[in-house]
Amino acid sequence: MAEGFLSKVTMSLILLPIPSRDFDPSEVAVSWKVLTQRGHQVVFATPDGKAGTCDPIMLSGIGLDLWSGIPVLRNIRVLGLLLSANADARNAYAEMLRDPAFKSPICWDQIASGGFDGLLLGGGHRARGMREYLESIVLQRVTTEFFADEKPVAAICHGVLLAARSKWVDGRSVLHGRKTTALPWALERKGSALAHVGRFWDRNYYRTYTEAAGQPAGYMSVQQEVTRALADPADFIDVPENDMDFKSKTSGTARDTATNDRPAFVVRDENYVSARWPGDTHSFARTFAEVLEARAP
Repeated sequence: MAEGFLSKVTMSLILLPIPSRDFDPSEVAVSWKVLTQRGHQVVFATPDGKAGTCDPIMLSGIGLDLWSGIPVLRNIRVLGLLLSANADARNAYAEMLRDPAFKSPICWDQIASGGFDGLLLGGGHRARGMREYLESIVLQRVTTEFFADEKPVAAICHGVLLAARSKWVDGRSVLHGRKTTALPWALERKGSALAHVGRFWDRNYYRTYTEAAGQPAGYMSVQQEVTRALADPADFIDVPENDMDFKSKTSGTARDTATNDRPAFVVRDENYVSARWPGDTHSFARTFAEVLEARAP
């Protein structure tokens, strides 16, 4: 009886908008699983009210190796295994696909921020599908409303870029004056370098936005655009070099799990939570859940 009452009291209604395609399966599905396992309800939103699909390359790993275009060899994965979703994320994604809320999302233009307790902005890097999400005026307005109402907001990887582009009436970002992390240029550059080798026919697969002529390397990276939206460049927080787990946190290969937070790096600024990449997702979602639960009556 008491447990049922506690569940009802602490449950929050979370908005999780995604694009029609190419969102990151780890960042969305693991976050969904962590939150729902803790009793929270997640409502998905897509541009057209139809179920979205993740980036298939990040789900399977097929398409990241030199031989990916050869039918007989394409299932042999080397870079694909290293860079794609791990078993935890793939299993969470398979479970999420069966969730009625995922199969029947609301439309972006039907979102009423006042009906939700929190907002989670997942990421993904493939320009083909992610730009509609990152450039959505509707989602930027909705994100601003959550910040204005001081409701919990969580953003990971490119999701932080959407938050950075969401602005107050004076033109400042909602992240102006906040501490945040996001996908660091070091990891984005490393992924891009690997894609130049393994996915040579689509070298900018990992670069959602690339530099124009005359712009320095990394100018259009997630880290640099987010940093330009902040009050002080020092407000962009990356793993400190004296962190005892610095190597694993910055390797781009070590990922956190349901029982191991050591490879993860998450930044919390009051009711705003941010993280860098899929390897932080378990810790990111748990931290967000703790923010939600601390605010529950």
